[in-house]
Amino acid sequence: MHKKISIEQSKISDGINFVENGLAELKIAKKQRMKTMLIVEEALVKLTEHAESPDDQIGISLNKNLNRIYVNMTLRGQEFQLIQGYTVEEVLNRENDDQQSSQEEEGMIRDILLRSNKDQLRYKNKNHTNMVEIMVQKNPHAMAIQTMLALVAAIVVGMLMKTFVPDTVNTVLNDNIFSSISTMFLNALKMIVGPVVFFSIVSSISQFGDLKEVGRIGGKIMGFYMLTTVLAILSSTGVFYIFQPGDPKLASKLTANVSAIASSDVSISIKDTIVNIIPSNFVKPFLESNMLQLIFLAILIGIALGKIGDYSKILKDIFEACNSLFLKITVILVQFIPIATFASVLTVILKTGPDVLLSMLAMLGTFTVGIAVMLGIYCLLILLIGHLTPVPFIKKYSPTMLQVFGLASSNAAIIVNMDACEHKLGIPKKIYSLSIPLGATVNMDGTCIYLVIFGMTLARIFGVEISGGMLLSMFFSVLVLSVGAPGVPGAGLVCLSVLLTQMQVPLAGIGLVMGMDSLLGMMRAMSNSLGDVAASLIVARSEKILDMENYMECSREKV
Repeated sequence: MHKKISIEQSKISDGINFVENGLAELKIAKKQRMKTMLIVEEALVKLTEHAESPDDQIGISLNKNLNRIYVNMTLRGQEFQLIQGYTVEEVLNRENDDQQSSQEEEGMIRDILLRSNKDQLRYKNKNHTNMVEIMVQKNPHAMAIQTMLALVAAIVVGMLMKTFVPDTVNTVLNDNIFSSISTMFLNALKMIVGPVVFFSIVSSISQFGDLKEVGRIGGKIMGFYMLTTVLAILSSTGVFYIFQPGDPKLASKLTANVSAIASSDVSISIKDTIVNIIPSNFVKPFLESNMLQLIFLAILIGIALGKIGDYSKILKDIFEACNSLFLKITVILVQFIPIATFASVLTVILKTGPDVLLSMLAMLGTFTVGIAVMLGIYCLLILLIGHLTPVPFIKKYSPTMLQVFGLASSNAAIIVNMDACEHKLGIPKKIYSLSIPLGATVNMDGTCIYLVIFGMTLARIFGVEISGGMLLSMFFSVLVLSVGAPGVPGAGLVCLSVLLTQMQVPLAGIGLVMGMDSLLGMMRAMSNSLGDVAASLIVARSEKILDMENYMECSREKV
């Protein structure tokens, strides 16, 4: 949509009406339309004040692409400063100045309005033409759409390469390009996971004025996480016995090249897990990305911040600034999710191939059913414990689920989950800034489902009898492994090797899932994050601080 208007004051209203009608056609929410119209009006006045000729016309256009909707305005003129930088205090100090004209007052107020919305504004002067761009609305589903397109493209390209390109070429391309891209992206995210978790929890704890409130909310979060972990183990056990996946004929097809995994020495002792929560020094948890130790340090420092008197505010500001810094870095990195998804899924296709995927369809299908059952359990808990309809939860969180699927990492999904909590579901920061980082470490419902179904399936393939005592042992092993497992890609294979050893199942069974572990990791991360957000929602509701207007707001796309 495009229109040209005269710069005469009487014609400015034509441009404003054009933009307003265009925004209405694009189904922009009324509140956002009103805000945009104020910015448009002030920007138009600024442009006309610096026009090169009274005969020139202002070009106004409304544009929409996959990512956003925005208004562009152009007019020939000398370069000027769109936002002067006046503050509210300066306006109040000058309001009693008799010598100040009403026009100057209007200019200062106009500048304050533009400054308060500077994140939506872009200005530049090129070839004696002033150009102002006003971002109306970002498409909240843009990243999900891009991720889905990347996913489909990876499957298509992968199948074509497996069919028409020699395996040696595929191996070279995968090892040197696609796997490298995926590894670089995940390394970048893992680089900042520790600081994000640490500063987020410290900032969250320091916001509480009463330690009893911290204990109450933290207790609710952990209680819910333990409940869903137990339900995940029990439900996935039931799903396994219903479908009985695992053909003994597959045993002969398993690869024995599992030495790297089998040699991993991972303890599943409950005592060791508890003892190791407390680090021996302050730096080691950051270097090793030990999430349980980082959470311990963050909670300890957050509590201590409120007990040091005059220095408390200074340190709180520093921790909050560091929290904002690392969150912003993560937001920048998350923009590359579609590229990482394409590379990751393509790697799965090239390594696995359609024939092997078909042979493992029963196992993969059972795992998918287990995750779907867990989704139903979350909805039931939201209904029964939270006394909320789960429909808005599913509708609003679905696009984020796709993003988490592409990330294949619970830790990497911390930022997108926090964003979904605040902007889509109405969960306050004091809840999600504690529950999401904590859940990314200790709430691994998807990992529980994975360990139970694949552990029992491989036991069936190798003819290992699953007795009552083994079931009980497996229950506690999975419980501890899910709490101690890092929320990063690849951790599932190590945990599965530990469980198989516990169940006396040959480790050669790892070869059956090694090729598709990336795909399984995506599904695990999606289920893990779903549980974290569901817990945040229920706890916020129980504390009576959930923004019900935001949560119940119609979730259809406002574009």
